[in-house]
Amino acid sequence: MPPPSDVAFAEVQGDLYSPVGGLARAGISLAPKRRNGLRSLRMPAVAALFVGPGALAMLGENDGPSMLSYATSGATYGLGFLLPFIMLTFAAAYVVQEMAMRLGAVTGRGYGELIFQRFGRFWGWTSVVDLAITNLVTLITEVIAIRLGMGFFGVPAWAAVACAVLLVAIGSVGGRYSTWERLAAGLAIFNLLFVAVAVCARPSANEIVTSMATWSPLPKAGVQAFLLILASNIGATVTPWMLFFQQSASVDKGMAPRDIRRGRANTAIGAVIAAATGCAALVAASPLFSHHIDMSHYQGGAGFAEALRPIIGAPGAALFALGLVEAGAVAMLTISASSAYSIAEMISGAGRSFNASITQAPLFHASNIGIAILAGLVVLIPGAPLLAISLNANLLATILMPAALVFLLIMTCDRQIMGAHANGRAATVFGVAIAVLVALAGSAYAAVGFLSTLGVCSF
Repeated sequence: MPPPSDVAFAEVQGDLYSPVGGLARAGISLAPKRRNGLRSLRMPAVAALFVGPGALAMLGENDGPSMLSYATSGATYGLGFLLPFIMLTFAAAYVVQEMAMRLGAVTGRGYGELIFQRFGRFWGWTSVVDLAITNLVTLITEVIAIRLGMGFFGVPAWAAVACAVLLVAIGSVGGRYSTWERLAAGLAIFNLLFVAVAVCARPSANEIVTSMATWSPLPKAGVQAFLLILASNIGATVTPWMLFFQQSASVDKGMAPRDIRRGRANTAIGAVIAAATGCAALVAASPLFSHHIDMSHYQGGAGFAEALRPIIGAPGAALFALGLVEAGAVAMLTISASSAYSIAEMISGAGRSFNASITQAPLFHASNIGIAILAGLVVLIPGAPLLAISLNANLLATILMPAALVFLLIMTCDRQIMGAHANGRAATVFGVAIAVLVALAGSAYAAVGFLSTLGVCSF
């Protein structure tokens, strides 16, 4: 039987799309989903390229633990190998997120819902539980970032936590997806603060060029420490919540197959901006490496703004602190949303959209706000190891990501589901390579840590 083409996706009554044929054979529900397409949104075309699920997923992933991970890399090892490596991880993130966007636009279903229908209840619930655990740990680190950033200006911990939770609640009760999206996009603009901090750090142009051209020098660290920072930086850019969020948000936004090209552009723009600001965080903290600053004396290793103040000045340090607040704030919105989407998608008939009111989608909104409250309460525990939690949140994402990538690849390569929009050879090869590399990074760190614990060898 020849693979279905775009004919497999019938356009009915103007804006009503109903997948037929291939989706039914793949065991996926044919209940129609109303999708208006991006052309119906009242937003200039150029602005629409910068505001969308792709850009928000990428900039949302430049979250608190990610920026702390990049800053830790710069403060501990300088630029060298890590500057081009971070740029490479964002290229990998684009490949993965483009597939998630395309899958949502074609099927009109969220990632969790598709796993539930395509692979069964066991894998559906397993994916949701994994995501919920990972997201809770990650949201804890987002609140940590907000607490650290606002603490630089003298705001008490309880007030910073309250602001973080209140932001999620405001986004949830807005009544429209477009309102939520613009709130998140407005905050995401301030991710560029890290570029300003990097300028304040006055990096050596020669060092940056050498780093990009030669991928050297390699970090001078033990194998276990190097693998931790490597896995943390991978987990800072390629994570499970991004798949759930971008695919479900693409559906919530009303994207259809005709919007795939614009979705690719939106994701690519987000990847470029996020790569620039992520690398900027690395560069901004690199003076701590050249000045041999011991970060353990600054809020458990996470007080970068305070540590940078004597080196780059008070304005630069303040911008770094504000950048952490922004990074945590945007991620609070996007990660809590990914949890809400995934949980609601598992319950038949449950509302799962920001376009639905709290009474229309109580589970969705309760999940969105509830997980933020839980994360905030954990952060208020006295003596919590802030930096360790942040780095290990990214490590956890690296360990859990390969399974999510396998499901994504299977579905986007399936022509019964995707029709003419199925992965080509290049997308499949890159996707498999990314899944293998992410799995190797997490496995290698786990194996080295296990052997060191047993005393078999010292790394």
